[in-house]
Amino acid sequence: MIAIVKVEKKDVKELAALAKDIWFEYWNSILTLGQIYYMVNKFQSEIAINEQIEHENYSYYFIQENGVKIGYFGIEPQENCLFLSKLYISKDSRNKGYGHIAFEIIKKIALNNDLTKIQLTVNKQNIQTIHIYEKWGFKILHPMVTNIGNGYQMDDYLMEYEIKEEN
Repeated sequence: MIAIVKVEKKDVKELAALAKDIWFEYWNSILTLGQIYYMVNKFQSEIAINEQIEHENYSYYFIQENGVKIGYFGIEPQENCLFLSKLYISKDSRNKGYGHIAFEIIKKIALNNDLTKIQLTVNKQNIQTIHIYEKWGFKILHPMVTNIGNGYQMDDYLMEYEIKEEN
């Protein structure tokens, strides 16, 4: 059984450990090891996650299968959209529909916040994930390059999904 569980302050250390495991496994074919270390520390460390939750209006959720944490997502309500900052599934649980289940919950969260659009950024080299997002109905708005410090950049597409009311 799949469950989506909001991350509480007491859970942040566990979330950071899960994120670290997933990032090093997932990104090693796209990013350098140095950039992965830097990004995990800057965006997915215990300190970074606490800062995002406490001061940047982020919420994180575990994706659980039969009580086992198999992934997570992070969102931030913004003025005109819900920003999907992160959606990651552990290697052994990918391609089983869990990401789509999480996305359905993310859409409900957006609507509960009176937001009808979801935006995200995705690495231009992350072709498989781009195809998944397009399959779900996301459209590429434009490319964007973001300097993240230490000589690293994120070379992404900004993508958007418009939530249509179900009849």
